Amino acid sequence: MTAELRARGGGGGEDCQVLLNQMKEITGIQDSAFLLAALKAADGDLMEAVTFLTEDPAPEPVQSPAAAEPSAWEGSVVGKQLPQDVGAAPAPHNQDSLRTANTVRPLESPKASAAERDAAERPQDAHSAENKNRSKRKRCEVWGESPKQSDWRRAGDWPVGMKNIGNTCWFSAVIQSLFQLPDFRRLVLGYSLPQNVLESCRSHTGKRNIAFMQELQCLFALMLGTWRKFVDPSAALELLRDVFRSAEQPQQDVSEFTHKLLDWLEDAFQLTVNVTSLGDKSENPMVQLFYGTFLTEGVHEGNTFSKIETFGQYPLQVNGYRNLNECLEGAMVEGEMDEATASQSVKYGQERWFTKLPPVLTFELSRFEFNQSLGQPEKIHTKLEFPQTMYMDRYLYCNKDLIQMKREEIKRLKEKMVTLQQKLERYMEYGSGPARFPLPDMLQYVLEFIATKPAGAVCPAQSSQTTPLHSQAKPNVLDVLSQPNSIQERTDARTEDEAFFVANSSPQQSSSMDLQPPVSPAELSERPAPHVVSREELNLVQTCLQRWRNEIEQDVQDLKESIARINLSIEQMYCDPLLQQVPYRLHAVLVHEGQANAGHYWAFIYDQPRKRWLKYNDISVTESSWEELERESFGGLRNASAYCLMYISDQVSPVGADEGEGPEARQLQKEVEALSPELRHYIQEDNWRLEQEAEEWDEEQSCKIPQMEPSPTSELQDLSSESGPEQSPVCEPSVHSLSSEHARIAKEQTAKAIANTADAYEKNGVEAALCEAFHEEYSRLYLLSKETPTPQNDARLQHVLIYFLQNNAPQQVVERTLLEQFADKNLSYDERSISIMKVARAKLSEIGPDDVDMEEYKRWHEDYSLFRKVSIYLLTGLELYQNRKYQESLTYLVYAYQSNTKLLLKGTNRGVSESLIALYRRKCLLKLNEVAASLFVSCEEAHVSEGVSILNELIIPCMHLMNNFEISKEDLDAIEVMRNRWCSYLGREDMDAKLQMKLGELLPRLLDGSTEVIVLKEPPKIRPNSPYDLCSRFAAVMESIHGASAVAVQ
Repeated sequence: MTAELRARGGGGGEDCQVLLNQMKEITGIQDSAFLLAALKAADGDLMEAVTFLTEDPAPEPVQSPAAAEPSAWEGSVVGKQLPQDVGAAPAPHNQDSLRTANTVRPLESPKASAAERDAAERPQDAHSAENKNRSKRKRCEVWGESPKQSDWRRAGDWPVGMKNIGNTCWFSAVIQSLFQLPDFRRLVLGYSLPQNVLESCRSHTGKRNIAFMQELQCLFALMLGTWRKFVDPSAALELLRDVFRSAEQPQQDVSEFTHKLLDWLEDAFQLTVNVTSLGDKSENPMVQLFYGTFLTEGVHEGNTFSKIETFGQYPLQVNGYRNLNECLEGAMVEGEMDEATASQSVKYGQERWFTKLPPVLTFELSRFEFNQSLGQPEKIHTKLEFPQTMYMDRYLYCNKDLIQMKREEIKRLKEKMVTLQQKLERYMEYGSGPARFPLPDMLQYVLEFIATKPAGAVCPAQSSQTTPLHSQAKPNVLDVLSQPNSIQERTDARTEDEAFFVANSSPQQSSSMDLQPPVSPAELSERPAPHVVSREELNLVQTCLQRWRNEIEQDVQDLKESIARINLSIEQMYCDPLLQQVPYRLHAVLVHEGQANAGHYWAFIYDQPRKRWLKYNDISVTESSWEELERESFGGLRNASAYCLMYISDQVSPVGADEGEGPEARQLQKEVEALSPELRHYIQEDNWRLEQEAEEWDEEQSCKIPQMEPSPTSELQDLSSESGPEQSPVCEPSVHSLSSEHARIAKEQTAKAIANTADAYEKNGVEAALCEAFHEEYSRLYLLSKETPTPQNDARLQHVLIYFLQNNAPQQVVERTLLEQFADKNLSYDERSISIMKVARAKLSEIGPDDVDMEEYKRWHEDYSLFRKVSIYLLTGLELYQNRKYQESLTYLVYAYQSNTKLLLKGTNRGVSESLIALYRRKCLLKLNEVAASLFVSCEEAHVSEGVSILNELIIPCMHLMNNFEISKEDLDAIEVMRNRWCSYLGREDMDAKLQMKLGELLPRLLDGSTEVIVLKEPPKIRPNSPYDLCSRFAAVMESIHGASAVAVQ
């Protein structure tokens, strides 16, 4: 059974309509006459007609390279647009209709069929050998070159991700959504065939389906029991790639893949069912889980018809609808179904009613349309809302009579609302000329006119009682005559809002408020006024106009309230408890980001045991929320929107057979124990290999300094090697080397402290001199740590102890650090310095592990070393940015931000200003993106290569690193600006095909970096200045950026 909708019967005319609908699915072209002409030109051959429309546009005007030659961008949404007429393609259940379906199946090309045969004819023993060898992967492939165990080890029972092995995010999104269905998971893991069935299965498709089921079983088993953070689906994908597309079309689409996947699973499970008839699939577990039926009743040119059809993924059009219920309503009712007019004026109309809903109900949202002028599809980004719980009662055949009554009532209410809106419009757009105004305002203008005194006749007493303008926002009537166009535009903008807004205040309140605003005598004297008006005339006209105005305002208020009541009645029409008996809970949302020909897929899946939404983005599985799902799935804001919705009924068990018996870990363990011995052994072997790989990896990395995200010890080693002579690499610097390094940095300050103890040394000896120098230096540093910092001054750069004191380091750490400064061997200036150094060293040797926690002592010195490195990188990056050396600057700023983030996790005073680094990193990235884009569009080969190099080596890694942290709105907007800049080059006529192809290779990495190994070359080492030089350099840079308005810190 194919997942498309196919009709069971029909004559020649219906067959032609089926072919037209198939062509609409594949090409996205909705012009029936255009499609019919193509079909006739191809002598009725569907595939030849499709090829003519989509792949051979030579007779037509030359298209852009992007339209004529599909690129290998990831996650194309141009898989299949299912027709709006769902009844035109029902799923066949008998052999004849299966043969018919095979002749028009758009997924299978001659190359694909040949590949299917090759895959199916592989012997079973070869497949078994492949099972044994497929997990022997290189560590660099498995772990993504990440030296951190947390990046490749699974955390407890947390769900695992799935590796993207090249344009396969569509596979991950669909498989993860299905795996998280316990019923489906148990069916796959429990799949087995008797030996006699295996031996009797001789067809290439049957062998292929069995091989795929075995691979899917292994993949699901690993997803249950692996210790890895993500699994590798390469083996299963290899089988899929053989048959899905030809070599020229390596992309895949969620809709197309899900259709094909359900076909394969259905055929594979059909082998497990004992049926008397080959066409009987009622006992097939896949059919029972994913397929339903609906009844179509309609009238065509006066003739009524009725037919039952099968569906898997139900297609829905998005364009023109606001929410999922509106989409369904539009799909279920087409044309007019009024029996009184069926045989007269109405030529076509039909209604669909679900007769059987599957436990897993999948809606396929058609979010693209074919742009015939460009010759390529375009994605629809309009907003479409969908609920967490969907009540399907209103679409069931058993509720047909009740729903038809409600639909008639809604139709009547909408007609009534149209009448009321037209009536309201006559009030709010009053007049016979081109300029029309709200009638209450026009009466108010007349009141203002007759109450205005002629120039020179206005006295203060009279002016205080004169009726002013209704509203300063409304134009004067005479202004309308002089500026009709501009006034008309403003009036239209206002009356449109007023016509559909229900006011809360009463007409009397609003009218009294309108007449009260004060107007100055000078302003009144400049306005037109009657030449002569008597008190009697004034009173009479004012009385009449005010009464009419109040009456009209009351009429307007009544109309608005009536419209609001009708709207509320329509919205609540289906809130009847009788129509809330068949709830479906949202299980998964498959999201696509990008354009029609390029983009990335991920999935939001509701985790029932944890009672929260999780986001599955290739290897990454993170906590999410309904709010994030709304932002990324509804559409309308960014290029991301839902493409497939998966709802489940109460028939689908939420957490497994033993719900509520324990945490998720216990449930997973039970499922692992229930696996076959072969699958359990497969999991154990893979976990054993993981441990072996981990041991080998640790050995390889033990004496290496990681290039990206270095550990604190390696970062400290970098700093110590920066400021001294070349040192040989060591696995880990000692505590003493770090503290000695900091003592050597501060030796000038320590020497001054020793010089000030000459009197104490001469009078009381060396120990007294050390004691005095110790306390004097401590007091000086303590006072410096308490000074109020300024943007141009960071006292922490002056001395390690200022950093410790500002961050409330333990007293033992502070005292030992200061004592080490006086024990520094570099203080051998004179006899007094040498004597004090020896006494300090003796006292250090007396401090044991019980006096100071050396691990804590080490961590504090590591933090300060990292702080100095961050500061140096930040200053270097800012200086390079000011000199417009953006490539060099970006690397320093990125590394400064990465390391600074680790410091800030321990306290706000541990690092430097995060907003300052982020601001200039963002500015630098935007500047660099402009440079790269300009080089790319120059079309000169050398410049294009340089632009691509900048994008690959700097911009893309930096964007991906930014996404790995809690990204700010400013950074998110900057990334969106950069992506849009590159996406805007799609289909440009001034770019040749080669450049468009190169752009197609770049865009998937630019839009999705969730699985990439983030490698950003570490900036060159810089020798740190002395504390005084570093502080003066810091002051100069900070003064420069704070003083320049163009780069003011936000």
